[in-house]
Formats: sequence, structure tokens, C-alpha cells
Amino acid sequence: MESEKFIPHSIDVENSYESEMMGEVKAGFPSPAEDIREKLDLVKLLVRHKASTFFFRVDGVSMVDSGMDEGDILIVDRALDPYNNCKAVCYIDGEYTVKRVEMLDGRVRLMPANEKSTKYRPIEVTPENNFIIWGVVTYTIKKM
Repeated sequence: MESEKFIPHSIDVENSYESEMMGEVKAGFPSPAEDIREKLDLVKLLVRHKASTFFFRVDGVSMVDSGMDEGDILIVDRALDPYNNCKAVCYIDGEYTVKRVEMLDGRVRLMPANEKSTKYRPIEVTPENNFIIWGVVTYTIKKM
């Protein structure tokens, strides 16, 4: 099983970041800039449950085909119920990993997303495993 290093960081509610939103930017043909501005609070936008939301930095490349690249920041909510095919931070046998959670017929498999590598294989969760779905990934923050 491939190991990933995770250190959760909690939300600092008192020092939330708010900035002006400059408006929409067209991804098609250019248009004149609009003078419409609104306040944007990133915590309010990205976090539903402040007390149960944490940040993780991705360490590894097992989920690149799901848009989770090494160094990206994941926003993970522990208050959400996991669902079939959700991306989640899971704890299995003493290690944390982020995977797509496949839940079928009472079985759970942790699915990697890296087509270019044969190193990463599905992890079949059995009753013998020490396993929990730690939290559901709600957003991925990327550095360009």
C-alpha cells in the first residue's frame, strides 16, 4: 500500500480572509470589464462546517487523474457523510491516504487515479483492516 503524509490544519475562523471580487472574467471572447464588485470571503465560499473542516497538502501522485496534484491543498469536511465515488481522506492500518471511495454491495475499495503508473492499485478494505473514512474532500486548491 502506498503511503501519503497528511497533517490536518484547522480553520482560523477569527482571521478569515475577505477580499473584493472583481467580477466575472470571460474564458471565451474578451469583453469590457464590468464595474461590479462584491465582497468575497474565501472561508464562507469554501467551508460549510468550520469546526469540522481541515486542510491537507497532497504528497504523492496517486490521484493526479482526479485533479489532485502533488502540493495541492485539499479542503476536507469531516461532517459530511461519505458516499459512493466521493474523494476522501481515509485512515487505513495506521496510514492516511486520499482516494476515490467505491462502495458497492457492502464492500469498500479505495481507488487511485493515475493511469500512467501501475504502482497504484485499488485497496480492498476488509474487516481485518483498521479503517475509517476520515473526511470527504470538498475542494482542491491548486497553485498555477
